[in-house]
Amino acid sequence: MSGGVDSSVAAALLVRQGYDVHGVTLQVWEHEDDTVAASKKWEERGCCKVGIARYVAQTLKIPHEVVDTKQAFRTGVIDDFLAGYLDGTTPNPCVRCNERVKLRGLIDLADARGINYVATGHYVRIDESEGLPTLQRAADLKKDQSYFLYRLRQSWLSRLLFPVGAMQKSEVWQEAEALGLPADELKESQEICFVSHGDYRTFIEKEAPTAKTSGSFVDEAGQYLGDHDGIAFYTPGQRRGLGIATGRRLYVQQVQPATNTVVLGTEESLRRSQCTIGDLNLFDPSLLTGTSEVAVKVRYATPAGAATIQSLSEGTLQIDFHEPQRALSPGQSAVFYRNDRVLGGGIIQSV
Repeated sequence: MSGGVDSSVAAALLVRQGYDVHGVTLQVWEHEDDTVAASKKWEERGCCKVGIARYVAQTLKIPHEVVDTKQAFRTGVIDDFLAGYLDGTTPNPCVRCNERVKLRGLIDLADARGINYVATGHYVRIDESEGLPTLQRAADLKKDQSYFLYRLRQSWLSRLLFPVGAMQKSEVWQEAEALGLPADELKESQEICFVSHGDYRTFIEKEAPTAKTSGSFVDEAGQYLGDHDGIAFYTPGQRRGLGIATGRRLYVQQVQPATNTVVLGTEESLRRSQCTIGDLNLFDPSLLTGTSEVAVKVRYATPAGAATIQSLSEGTLQIDFHEPQRALSPGQSAVFYRNDRVLGGGIIQSV
């Protein structure tokens, strides 16, 4: 229970359906209670509002507790995020958080308590109509969060409940209002809780001061264009904050950690048709044999594009997009779909 509308309504729906519901808020930053006011420090901000979650639990007459997951969040998400940018890649902390902290932590807690199911307010569905449960896109495709959940374990799926996954967002708000929940307080949860409050570059500079190591901007021919602040502060597709005046719009094309170089080029040259991915998590192992036609999503807010994938070696796939994709970047997640079914995905290694 994050204190947002989705998890609040999810809990309410489960109570209505007769489940014995126990509310849990995972505390990823500071401990929050009625006597401690959150400061403005980066490490004291989070996506979860404990006070609101507690109020909703009281309204629903269910027990509620806060579980400290700060250390797991630090090592599994923050350290991974910083290491990725320092190495010139573009990691997605929400993917890692669901895999390593939220869903894993809740499954572990349920195991320890002898509890059968874990539920969240994510917009995603589980389909068990064909026997083995499959992960599916949400009914409301505008709110679908399956991109962030592709790293779930197959063994978890039969124990996961996503009560709002079959609903439209408008229906969720109606449920919240009908329950008398404080709609003005139930704000949309931010996906990147420690970055959404400001520029991620500010966060990196504070947490990893060594990131500020200047190097060269070059064009695609290797011609020197100027100096940059450090490769951690740039990602493919970026245009703002370059500080380069050449009379034309330039975008980050590539980050080259080996030479501490950032390659700039035109909008047209951002498009790429091929990439390789590793660190796979596949629900459909047949993707490792032969070639497969799938839809591939490389960003949460970008529509999935048609592609052919084939196995290069054990644990590595090649993606050939039917239409070039803008600003593919190592570190991004590539998630595979067939219609609404999530087939799995992996982390882009090279472009």
